[in-house]
Amino acid sequence: MVKQNLKVKDYSVSGEVFELIENLEFGFLETIPKPSLNNLPSYYQSEDYISHTDSKRNLFEKVYHLVRSISLKKKLKLINSFASESKNLLDIGCGTGDFLRTAKGNYWIVSGIEPNEKARAIANRKTNNSVFETEQLKNLKNSSFDVITLWHVLEHMPNLEEHISILKKLLKPNGTIIIAVPNYNSYDAKYYKQFWAAFDVPRHLWHFNRSSISKLVSKESMKVIKIKPMLFDAFYVSLLSEKYKSGKMNLIKGFWIGFISNLKSFKTKEASSLIYVIRNS
Repeated sequence: MVKQNLKVKDYSVSGEVFELIENLEFGFLETIPKPSLNNLPSYYQSEDYISHTDSKRNLFEKVYHLVRSISLKKKLKLINSFASESKNLLDIGCGTGDFLRTAKGNYWIVSGIEPNEKARAIANRKTNNSVFETEQLKNLKNSSFDVITLWHVLEHMPNLEEHISILKKLLKPNGTIIIAVPNYNSYDAKYYKQFWAAFDVPRHLWHFNRSSISKLVSKESMKVIKIKPMLFDAFYVSLLSEKYKSGKMNLIKGFWIGFISNLKSFKTKEASSLIYVIRNS
């Protein structure tokens, strides 16, 4: 397990150092100090923040988009397994809107939330203006969504318990919330320690393990009914981690650590990132 009070550097934007402190109630790690709400957007101002652009400037970005296209099909298959007749989907932190566009093409009625202005503009072009600012989350109609998805988003959200409560209210009585987050108990996290790219401080305010998600949603009378691995993430995260650790993109070493992490996860169930399927209990 990652030790408490681990000091981690922001390798993407600021170069600042933060601490990870264990929250004893839920078991997740908290980034300390947390940026103020006013300062938080400045930590996303980087051309390397790939989920906010559609750029394919280099081999790494081209591979990212190839993997994303495969992942979109898997995500669509997952939400289709929980579809009702109405098929209302809310994707929070939808980035440039590719998942929403994919779902809309499969007859979902889509809505999205995206705080980044540039990414939101791209997403709206793809979804016929179905994406809104974060402030609009509280204005959406209660009990109106069959599925709510957060693909690597929950770790970015301030006021964590408040947001879980909002999601509960927006969900239909028999609806499903799907949350994907990095797992700090994975092999690649333990291997890279403070260089593990999925810590991504201070953009990631929280760092989860399997039990912490269950404890968090149980406070709103919801239950994790299934946990699925995101196997591609181990390779992506390990490649970035290798860059942070050695200062260069060591493809062979990064892919090897990602492969070992996935191999071990078949036994431990501790993949680099995990998808949690959550229902009202």
